[in-house]
Amino acid sequence: MRPDPSEGKVNTLLSHEVFGIIRSIATFRLAEALKNLDPWHRKTGCDIPHRLGLDVHRWLTCACIDYIILATDSGRIAIVEYIPQQNRFKQQKLETFGKSGVRRVIPGQYLACDPKGRACLIAAVEKTKLVYVLNRNTQAELTISSPLEAHKPGTIVLAMIALDVGYANPVFAALEVDTAEVDQDPSGQAVEEIETQLVYYELDLGLNHVVRRWHEAVDSTASILFQVPGGKEPQKTLNANGRLFPESCTN
Repeated sequence: MRPDPSEGKVNTLLSHEVFGIIRSIATFRLAEALKNLDPWHRKTGCDIPHRLGLDVHRWLTCACIDYIILATDSGRIAIVEYIPQQNRFKQQKLETFGKSGVRRVIPGQYLACDPKGRACLIAAVEKTKLVYVLNRNTQAELTISSPLEAHKPGTIVLAMIALDVGYANPVFAALEVDTAEVDQDPSGQAVEEIETQLVYYELDLGLNHVVRRWHEAVDSTASILFQVPGGKEPQKTLNANGRLFPESCTN
């Protein structure tokens, strides 16, 4: 889609049919990527490829590409790139993680991507969460890691977003309801005492694993999360009831 300010509308550049259901979609750009360096930079060079151990010629011609992540009912996560010169989508990555179909425990209903393009989290309605680390190889091509699990049985996810924490470890926020005790209580008393919690999941890039960093009970009617810019402070999370939570909570 491309906005047309003169006519005050949005024009469709490319429409592509898919054999399936797109459950969620997100975009990202790899951190520190360059696009179409001007002649001065091409002449003088750049030390970023040397510092990152990348091929200089490949780096200088590499574009700062925006990628699209698709979570569908195929049980796969797909990453595609829009090619402006050919006006088409090009598939870059296709990773299988589960069965096909819209199922409660198969990821795809929720998708969040780190604003710096370093990782994405794909989650199911219940229990299953997978984190993929996004990076580039020595040819400056997109790479995707094997999935890191962050499962929690008996948990229903209501909403999920990624926080902008700069270049600190990626953090994802989720609204969850723990139903483990409800399933084991035939009296129905546990349903009245059920809590909705705001949970932060942190991807430790150094140790390459995901931890459930922090959680706190919120209003039981909360059902959606918004990213709230924090300026010089860490980004905050706002739930549907207007309660603000700082990213730096360590309770």
